[in-house]
Amino acid sequence: MDEYTATTACGPSGTAVIRGAEWDRLVAAVTTPRTAESVTRTADVLLTVVGECGAGKTTLVEAVAERFAADGGRVLKADSSPSETHLAFSVLHQLLRPVRGRIDLLPLRQRGALHVAFGAGERSEAPDPMLIGTAVLTLLPDLAAERPLLVVVDGAQWADRASLDALSFAARRLADEPVTLLVATRDPTLRGLAAQEPTLTLDPLDRGAAERLLDLQPRVPAGPIRAAVLDQAEGNPLALVELARAVGDHDSTSRTIHGPLPVTERLGRLYADRLAALPARTRRAVVRLAAVDDEDPSHTVLSWLPDIGDPVWAPAEEAGLVRRSGGRLRWGHPLSRLAIHHTAPAEERRAAHLGLAELFGDQDPDRHAWHLAAATSGLSASVSARLEAGADRARHRSGYAAAAHMLERAADLHPDRGESTRLLVAATRAAVLTGRLDSVERLAARTRVGTDDPTAAALAALQVGRLMTLTSSHNAAFGQLMRPAAALADSDPAAASEALAAASVVRFYSGDAAQLYEIERLLPLASTPPGHRLGEREGLLADWAWVVAHPEAADARFALRLPALAVGAREEPQTLILLATAAWLLDETELAARTYDAALASWTSQGPLPDGLGGAAALAYLEQGRWARAQTACAELADVASSFGLDHAAACAAATQALLCALRGDAAGARARARYALSLVDPRESRSVLVLAHRALGTAATAEGDHETAYQHCRALFDDRGNPTHYHLSYPALPELAAAAARVGRREEATRIVDGVERSLADAGALAPRRAALVRLSRAVLAPAEEAEKAEEHFTAALEPPALARRPFEHGQALLAYGEWLRRRRRISDARPPLVEAEALFRRLTAQPWVARAQSELRAAGARNATMRPDAFAGLTPQQQEIVRLAALGLTNREVAEKLYLSPRTVSSHLYRAFPKLGITVRSQLRDVVDTMTAGGGEAGRDIDARGGP
Repeated sequence: MDEYTATTACGPSGTAVIRGAEWDRLVAAVTTPRTAESVTRTADVLLTVVGECGAGKTTLVEAVAERFAADGGRVLKADSSPSETHLAFSVLHQLLRPVRGRIDLLPLRQRGALHVAFGAGERSEAPDPMLIGTAVLTLLPDLAAERPLLVVVDGAQWADRASLDALSFAARRLADEPVTLLVATRDPTLRGLAAQEPTLTLDPLDRGAAERLLDLQPRVPAGPIRAAVLDQAEGNPLALVELARAVGDHDSTSRTIHGPLPVTERLGRLYADRLAALPARTRRAVVRLAAVDDEDPSHTVLSWLPDIGDPVWAPAEEAGLVRRSGGRLRWGHPLSRLAIHHTAPAEERRAAHLGLAELFGDQDPDRHAWHLAAATSGLSASVSARLEAGADRARHRSGYAAAAHMLERAADLHPDRGESTRLLVAATRAAVLTGRLDSVERLAARTRVGTDDPTAAALAALQVGRLMTLTSSHNAAFGQLMRPAAALADSDPAAASEALAAASVVRFYSGDAAQLYEIERLLPLASTPPGHRLGEREGLLADWAWVVAHPEAADARFALRLPALAVGAREEPQTLILLATAAWLLDETELAARTYDAALASWTSQGPLPDGLGGAAALAYLEQGRWARAQTACAELADVASSFGLDHAAACAAATQALLCALRGDAAGARARARYALSLVDPRESRSVLVLAHRALGTAATAEGDHETAYQHCRALFDDRGNPTHYHLSYPALPELAAAAARVGRREEATRIVDGVERSLADAGALAPRRAALVRLSRAVLAPAEEAEKAEEHFTAALEPPALARRPFEHGQALLAYGEWLRRRRRISDARPPLVEAEALFRRLTAQPWVARAQSELRAAGARNATMRPDAFAGLTPQQQEIVRLAALGLTNREVAEKLYLSPRTVSSHLYRAFPKLGITVRSQLRDVVDTMTAGGGEAGRDIDARGGP
């Protein structure tokens, strides 16, 4: 295959983007003007670029040559050709032809030798290779004396041996000349030039670089087609460009791609010629190999193909179609299989797929059905039925991408238009759970074009809306769902319930009260349609939609049924996700976490994005105190969201991660994740992300002791009358709002908000116990000093019910606040038990700022730091002890450094090493360490006393 500009579709600048490291190295080695003084060794003269066909060698060296010429250098270039491999000095003739007039200025014998070599002189005898090498060695420095010279040989694997010998002879003697030789070859063992050092190897692009190259193409593939291009190109730039162009041309015909990706017409002709030139038996073997799918088990197909040692493969190997190495049979290039599959004679290709279908038979019905479909050129209801059965099996394994693909192919093959539409709708439904919005939209569009059934069109539109809920366009997603809900309410109430359930997810994300009104208006119509009876799942969806859209108004009987429903759905992960989400929204956190465990355990590693507020799993785990599991859930959601461009899902994951960072004391990480989350959404359309992000920022500020900032962030979660910014996510931050308000003199304002929340308790339904506990705790924190009796009554009421006890962090907050309140009133013995319990809870959670607060309060209450060993300070080096003493007095790192004649960096490093030895996490605890040593009469205390201060 001739290599052409394939590294990018946008020339040298794109080359630098995709082959950045290689570009930098070549530019440094080649484009800097060379002088005799700058050249120190032979290796500087020659650089060999090695890579397989399509690796981008030609583009890279051409880009460097252009840059060299633009910088004022002269370039001589030869493109080697297979047809001239055996023509002696053909490459040298190409290189020197532009400067042939300079040959006549060479010494007589050298000039004559070159003329004879090029067939331009009388040939009395064969030209002397030594004399020709000398002539090249004379000519190149003469040219370089005028301006730096770059000699480029591309495709050197086809260069004639005589030219390579002459250039190699010269290269070894040009170390003190401003001449650079740049050679590009596929063959790393090429004798002569390629054996020189250094060698630059162009490996296949990694996934990230391949993605960037694909994004530079005129028509960028998306969804599963994009993934297939990346997988089948195997990091080869030429393959990426060719496949992107081919699928772009294919998409323009509005046909569906099944099986191997198409190739361009140019490549198709090239491979068709190669295939036609093979012996018949070899051609059949190669076509058979091309029909083998990447997922076909090798032990099965090996028995069906000729043995690797069979001479039948030799002609294909000579044609560059296959390679035999290491006891394995491989394609010569990533494009080879695709091109062969598409250019092979139709009957031979059909025979190969029929053979594979027969080979798999009953042992693998899915592969049998797929190869049978590949062999079918017309319509076939029986093959369509086999594919649909395979899709059902794939769905059972959570293989929704495969299910969607098989259902779409089944739709193409079915002769009945109505059945074809049904299968397309089913494919669209399966595709939703892959997280690929572009695939869902494409399948829905196919459904609309192919049917005049309004119900089918509405069902397809519904699937698009379901996945749009995870994008940042909530208003558009809500409309996309409510239109089919209204259209299907009479004809298909089950589908209408599904649409409304998805719309309630949008309502949760947006927090929009107007959307709640629309759902409440339509849901009764879909739940009790005339002449219809909802099935068990449809009834569950209707109840679920009420819970998600308006949990305060949920039917209490539904909440009581949740445990039994979860047991009954243990084999249905999608239903478990719904039940877990409902349990979390109804404040049944433990049930929610258990049910999420059961549901997520059912997803395979290739499973889909969990449907129905799957991101809420992280918040349930967070509330339950399983922060590591919450972090994992966030990471999984973020990965899926990033892969498929689901901005809102990514924002939810980032906002929850921000809250986790803040709770653990990573304020910088919390701020970074919260700001990223807010950058992905419009806060007016996504109050859920807005509230989570502000709560994370407020918690981070609290951890740092910045109570004014904490109050401002928490204040954004409620309006002046205590109405929440988000109807479910705002309330847990109420005690933090109250605590910050009490510290910054905003008690009156915060009290009005708490009053408003308390007024809502009458309508809170199942949510009342937890919300009442949060109100009681907030009132206790805000109570003025003269109302001590009332404050203690509120603390006791907040801690009595199990609502907060089931949520370790909230329980720890209440215990810590109560312990602090008791200690400030000098009720030391009463303060210690809640403080001890709070410290233990926070330590288990790894909530380090709150651990530090609890420990500080315990020490103030006369309790010894349980986490610091008595000999911890003595275990520090003398210099570390001195730094700790001074830092404990409040000196900054720079001030400590000035006193001890150290650098601030050295002080910071010593403190970083000392903290874990002392069992502390923040600088404010250093004073407690020194105080403990003082109380114990340790050396640290005596030294501090002797100093008398800084």
